Order: sequence, then C-alpha cells, then structure tokens
Amino acid sequence: MKRVVITGIGAITPLGNDVNSYWEGLSNGKSGAANITLFDTTNFKTKFACEVKDFDPQDYIHRREVRRMDRFSHFAIATAEQAMQDSKIDVEKINLDRAGVIWGAGIGGLKSLQDDISDYATGDGRPKYSPFLIPKMIPDIAPGHISIKYGFRGINYTTVSACASSSHAIINACDYIKMGKADIIITGGSEAAVCETGIGGFNSMKALSESNDNPQTASRPFDKDRNGFVLGEGGACLILEEYEHAKNRGAKIYAEVLGGGMTADAHHITAPHPEGLGAANVMKLAIQDSNISLNDVDYINVHGTSTPLGDIAESQAILKVFGEHAYQLNISSTKSMTGHLLGAAGAIEALACVLAIQNQCVPPTINHFTDDPEIDNKLNFTFNKAQKREVNIALSNTFGFGGHNTSVVFKKID
Repeated sequence: MKRVVITGIGAITPLGNDVNSYWEGLSNGKSGAANITLFDTTNFKTKFACEVKDFDPQDYIHRREVRRMDRFSHFAIATAEQAMQDSKIDVEKINLDRAGVIWGAGIGGLKSLQDDISDYATGDGRPKYSPFLIPKMIPDIAPGHISIKYGFRGINYTTVSACASSSHAIINACDYIKMGKADIIITGGSEAAVCETGIGGFNSMKALSESNDNPQTASRPFDKDRNGFVLGEGGACLILEEYEHAKNRGAKIYAEVLGGGMTADAHHITAPHPEGLGAANVMKLAIQDSNISLNDVDYINVHGTSTPLGDIAESQAILKVFGEHAYQLNISSTKSMTGHLLGAAGAIEALACVLAIQNQCVPPTINHFTDDPEIDNKLNFTFNKAQKREVNIALSNTFGFGGHNTSVVFKKID
C-alpha cells in the first residue's frame, strides 16, 4: 500500500475565510454563531446560525459563473483554489489522468431548489424554472466544477451520507491513492443549508437549539443543558497526495492520512445507537486500518453535536473502545464554535485535526457550564480553553442521519 499525505489545505468557515483565521478562531475559543442574516427569521423557532461572513465568491469565480452556481459550490471552488495554491501543484507537470476529485455534500443546492419551487408556487402556474436549477442543485456538481477548473481527468464523484459525507470522501480518496490508482486527489466537502428550508426542516424535527437569547453559547456539547445543534455552513479542502509523488516534487507535507473506518448503526433514521455501538465499531476499524494501537491516539475531534442523545452515546463509545487510555486522551468538539456544517463537518474537522498536529495544540469545546451526570466527566473534553500537548495521532469522528459512521486517522509526518 502507498502512503498518503496532505500537501494543501483551504477553508471557508464561520470563523474565517482562510486556514489561518479558522485556526485562530478555533484556538481562541471563538463562537461563529450569530443572528441569521441570509433570510427573515421572524416566523422561525431558531433565529441564529453559524454563517460564513464577508465572503465574496467573485474573489474566486467570474461574476457570470457565480449566478449559475449554488452557494455550496462557491465554497467548494474557493476552498479548492486555496488548497491548490497552497500545494503549489503545477498542473502542467502532473499526470492529469491520475488526478481526481472526491467531494462530500450531504444536501447540495438546497437554497437553489427552494427558490425555484417558491417562484413557481407563487407565480402564474407556468413552469419558469431556471435552466441552471438542476446543475446548481445536484450535490455531485461541486467536484465537477473543480475538475473542470484544473483539468483533473481521474476519479470524480460526490459522497452523500448526511453528516458523514466529507469524511467518507476523505477515506475514499485515501484508499484510492493507497491502492496506487491515483497520485493526487482533491477532497473535502461543502454545504450551504442556512436557508428557510434548512432551518425550518431541522426545527420541525426538534434537532436545532432554540436558545435565541444567546446564540454564541447555544452549541454546548457534553453540557447538561445542551438542547440541540447550531446549523453552520462553509467547507474545507485537503489535497491528498501519494507520499513519493509529493516528496519528488518537493511538496510541503502537513500530515499523513493513515486510514479510516466506516460502519452503520442499523438502528434508527436519526437517533444514534443508545450504547454507541456503531461509533465504537468505526473507531476500532479506523485504528485497525491505520495499523496503530489504541494507546497511540492523542486527540479525538468528536462528532459532538450538542444533542441530548448523541453526546452520551459517543462518550460511551470512547470509553468502550479505549478503556483506561480514554482518560489520557484530549477530546474536543469544534462544533461548539463552528456549528454543524452537515456534509462539510468531516472536512473542517479533519482540518482541525491536521492543524492540532501542526500546532501541537488541541482546540477547545467551548460553552461548558454544567457537568452532565450521564457523561463521565473524568474524560478530558478540553472544556473552554485550548490545551498545548503532544499530538502525534488525531482521530476525527463524524456520524450521519441514517446511522452512517466514519472515523479518520491523521498522523504527524515522520
């Protein structure tokens, strides 16, 4: 099997529109939550989200093309451009048939679909749908746009598994390079579901926090008074490259992707397995796939959505898998700061793991006020303040509606 490394990174997040500002926000415990500006929330139960701020897609895309794309594609192209520039890949010097894109998106162009349906429903009954509606809406269009921009003719598709989507994309990309079928794959994920349909739909299933009086403290994973997640938007990109290929061109290497695990709860369409069975199994598989021991893991960036059931199940799974070593780990949920980016969550949280390794610092789980008696609080959840420590191996968990579980392992480069 080939070794797989990360040679370029990019980010558009609620904490900032590049990697440096993203890490600055994470390490300083900054919340990206605020009142929603993208639509009128007067009649909605939840009036806040973690929006991307001061983002101009025309910084990356021609004005004419911007109108033909959904916001989730804007984020995809922007993060890919950042990562490609960071990687210093010269497309004229690589085999474009061995360069691909595997992207994650759980929903895709929800706002574009909503708007065209709304225009039809409130119009004169004639179907005046945009000719760009379908290519704006479909989740697989993002890697299509990226491949067209850079001429990558290799593997190209989108993984769709709700909140696990971009983690599945990263694992698939890693496996494909490991098997020697590609030299370079642009991977990651993007999402833009902060719209009437996104907020209204999640409100209806009682998944979102409704703490409108203080949005910045609403996402509080593992806190006794957590009451739902905070919706976020944005994306992140990782350039995965075969190690020898990267070394031969003198690439900067951020970290190594050792492997990953993928399982299903086979339990419920939205609720996690109450004992965290699928979560435990996926971490075991990721560690096995990475050929490391349990005691090698230093940090887990958990799914940690701030939901009553999910946080308990994941903490139980960590104890079940790691035993006594669980108390030596640092654990944190960066969703406490970024909100939940749905299909893009795995991408920005994978990036958080890479940056934790780079900076030898674990970002915090902010907004912890009261211990939950149903959670073992002897575990180190890195509450409220970042902690400096040796981070050689980090693990990223993401779990999606439908019972989809993923876990990815990253390692400091030797």
